[in-house]
Amino acid sequence: MRKCVFFIASIFSLLFITQNVKADEPNLKVIRQHLREAINDSKTTDSLYKSLSEIKNRTAIIDGFIAGLQALKAKHAWNPYSKIKYINNCEKTFEKAIAADPQNIEIRFMRFSVEDSVPGFLGYKKNLAPDSEAIINQLNKRNYGTADRILTIEIIKYLANSRRCTPNQVEELNKLLATLK
Repeated sequence: MRKCVFFIASIFSLLFITQNVKADEPNLKVIRQHLREAINDSKTTDSLYKSLSEIKNRTAIIDGFIAGLQALKAKHAWNPYSKIKYINNCEKTFEKAIAADPQNIEIRFMRFSVEDSVPGFLGYKKNLAPDSEAIINQLNKRNYGTADRILTIEIIKYLANSRRCTPNQVEELNKLLATLK
């Protein structure tokens, strides 16, 4: 009887611990929603940047979100020096995130979309082709990483309409899109 009670208590303890661990993990859907809001709102950008930067032992995806937020800080800044500083920090943070998780299509997509949007004279467009190739490669393997189905569809549509992909890549993306709908 004692062993049975101990076993049940152990199970409840384990469930309680795993619940707490999951509660401490950032909710990617919520972060993505805030990130979308941050595109047009500097206050959301600043608060999300601050809260994600305070996370200890950040994962590659969190570093990817921070890099995206650094790009948005550049967008919202009025001082040209600050804009360049944020973009340079963004580039470094993306490099760190991708080095930690090179197959993650969400991180690669964030960098792709930033590079696609940044003015060309800044010289920050060198990863467009490698990122699109890596994303398409992972999509073909059905390796979506942290991206859910809805985000995966958004990534495919964005890439296909970006005019940065070759006609063969666009055709491949359209085939992949058809399988997800």
